[in-house]
Amino acid sequence: MTNLDTSDTTEASGPGGYAAARLLLLQGKERPGPPRRAALARLTDDWLAGLFAAAAPPRGTALVAVGGYGRAELSPRSDLDLLLLHDGTADRAAVAALADRIWYPVWDLGLALDHSVRTPAEARATAAEDLKVHLGLLDARPLAGDHGLVAALRTTVLADWRNQAPRRLPALDELCRERAERAGELQYLLEPDLKEARGGLRDAQALRAVAASWVADAPREGLDTARRRLLDARDALHLATGRATDRLALQEQDAVAAELGLLDADTLLREVYEAARTVSYATDVTWREVNRVLRARSARPRLRSLLGRGGTKPPVERTPLAEGVVEMDGEVVLARSARPERDPVLPLRAAAAAAQSALPLSLHAVRRLAAAAAPLPVPWPAEAREELVTLLGAGEATVPVWEALEAEGLVTRLLPDWERVRCRPQRNPVHTWTVDRHLVETAVRASSLTRRVGRPDLLLVAALLHDIGKGWPGDHSVAGETIARDLAARIGFDRTDTAVVATVVRHHLLLVETATRRDLDDPATVQSVAGAVGSLGTLELLHALTEADALATGPAAWSSWRASLVADLVKRVAGVLTGAPLPDPEAAAPSAEQERLAMEALRTGEPVLALHARDEQPVDEERPEPVGVELLIALPDRPGVLPAAAGVLALHRLTVRAADLRAVELPGGLGSGPVLVLDWRVAAEYGSLPEAARLRADLVRALDGSLDIPARLAEREAAYPRRRGLAAPPPRVTVAPADSRLATVIEVRAQDAPGLLHRIGRALEGAAVRVRSAHVSTLGANAVDTLYVTRPDGSLLPDEEAIDLARALEEALR
Repeated sequence: MTNLDTSDTTEASGPGGYAAARLLLLQGKERPGPPRRAALARLTDDWLAGLFAAAAPPRGTALVAVGGYGRAELSPRSDLDLLLLHDGTADRAAVAALADRIWYPVWDLGLALDHSVRTPAEARATAAEDLKVHLGLLDARPLAGDHGLVAALRTTVLADWRNQAPRRLPALDELCRERAERAGELQYLLEPDLKEARGGLRDAQALRAVAASWVADAPREGLDTARRRLLDARDALHLATGRATDRLALQEQDAVAAELGLLDADTLLREVYEAARTVSYATDVTWREVNRVLRARSARPRLRSLLGRGGTKPPVERTPLAEGVVEMDGEVVLARSARPERDPVLPLRAAAAAAQSALPLSLHAVRRLAAAAAPLPVPWPAEAREELVTLLGAGEATVPVWEALEAEGLVTRLLPDWERVRCRPQRNPVHTWTVDRHLVETAVRASSLTRRVGRPDLLLVAALLHDIGKGWPGDHSVAGETIARDLAARIGFDRTDTAVVATVVRHHLLLVETATRRDLDDPATVQSVAGAVGSLGTLELLHALTEADALATGPAAWSSWRASLVADLVKRVAGVLTGAPLPDPEAAAPSAEQERLAMEALRTGEPVLALHARDEQPVDEERPEPVGVELLIALPDRPGVLPAAAGVLALHRLTVRAADLRAVELPGGLGSGPVLVLDWRVAAEYGSLPEAARLRADLVRALDGSLDIPARLAEREAAYPRRRGLAAPPPRVTVAPADSRLATVIEVRAQDAPGLLHRIGRALEGAAVRVRSAHVSTLGANAVDTLYVTRPDGSLLPDEEAIDLARALEEALR
């Protein structure tokens, strides 16, 4: 790269010279990070100083950089935050002309500019009214002109900030909270805003402002490195996009990772998450200390009046919580008699006491434990295991305590495999959290289900470990089984309990995947689950973990519909484990309503419909469920029924959850052939449910060919442009090893879209197979549709024929 001496302003003094020098600097690959930001600031300083000098400024004026530019932290597309300061003695017209001669060249280059013209008194008055202005002035830096004027303003503004801290800091705290509410937590977002989200650059700036107030100081370990990482990521984002953006969008992450020399987008996100976690933890600790100091200051005058002259300050109250652990001033601290170097259980005991009391662990206590605590023996003693279970069973209060342990490296010391899942992103948008936080959230959810199981300790530990295999390649459940077995033994469980934890981790997805993707009336389905689970105790743990895992994943992962399917499966499996016989699905008679509809369809020769609304209860009060509907359709058996019915439902914006198709032979020799009965479980995407008469009319039109469903669905899709983002992976169709004697099981994994089941039905009709039942599972943008198919005569498809069908279906869906 060509060396650029930014102290020489001869070449860079004009707009063209500055633009060329700026471009040369930004294209140089050898100077990323702080050196490039500082060099860009120096180059810009010199250019603006040259503009100021060339404008023949009157006496008593100065050009000042404020905000991020004042800190010399210029990213490639950063705004220039400038203040033209004057002492009020110069003619207003001359000051305005000076401003124009500086602002217009900046605008001419297309640079974003945040500018103001003020006297020191005006700047001070504006800062008193506008917190953001005050924050920007704390970083004021003179560029040109009367430096004494700028120094006096800085001194005054800083003094105001310190004097007004009892009023200003709570306002700043509230501003940070409001911003976090809008932008979310950076460390958990797939497309985070590096500046505005909680744990981002705004919060790092707020910590500097708190330190400037002299009220409290942030934990400094790792904070500068975290700020630098976030700034480096923003630099790379600006260069990769050519835009002044702070949002790390999915489609930009590979380019940003390459710009930073990182392996891939996941490595980028993990680095960003780790930096954000450091800032977030420092933010929590700092604001807790600020509030404590401000409370103490406000109580001091009252305390003095109560004590009177000559009074003595009462001792700070220390309330015992556990051996070596006390509460003091709203925090959990170590007792004076505590000896971490002789008490290896003390970190877990202190954490459990803090969580059970819903109090934060003090920063000093956590750091002392991290520095001095003796390592736990392996396997752990019973007390350590019990304290871990107590910590995990404390509910929501577990999260901040766990974060404090993580911030100082204690979690990885206790559970070495934790490092592989720490800050690991989950690309599936259904997931709200990173892998490690999801594990803690699952334990939090499981803590409310402990009354449902005989071994709450095994449930909580399995919840903490169920996705621990995601730090390794391959199937995370298989890898997790091995890791969970090792960790459970390390924690001190005996061989039997260790085997149960490993089994629960291995099969933690078994119940929900089977319930939503398999035919529960098929004896092979229930028997396979019973064989994997092995005992009622393990089934009980799996049932509770399934619910906790789904609730901790995100709003789309659990519903009363899924809960009812899982509960139905658990009931059937429990019957098998206790020796109860399974009913024969072939011998099951149609219900009275199915028989009635079949007779009506046979009499009229046309489709007959019945809608039954089922008001589902919400899983929690904050997340209402859509109205579920049972839709029964009966009509004389004929080709094309499945795609026609699925297409009509898609046109009416009904989401299919499950479909059961059966041929009903009417008793007593009624009729002339079987009647097809379709039993659908559907839900309205939004709005009210359609009328049965409208559904029936459209189904008749679809069957006779007068309603072109593919064209209608294509029109609707064209009306809603695709969202920018990563391209969806291609569909995948496989023959599932279900050991069913009723049907061949085909599994379709594809991007969820209106009419997907209609397209699948058309492809199956073309392959001349009969669909016995369909089970639809949708998580976010991904759909998994499981189809039980047979030959037209009801026999299973031979292996080669099933594989050919899967290939043809996959090709049809591309």
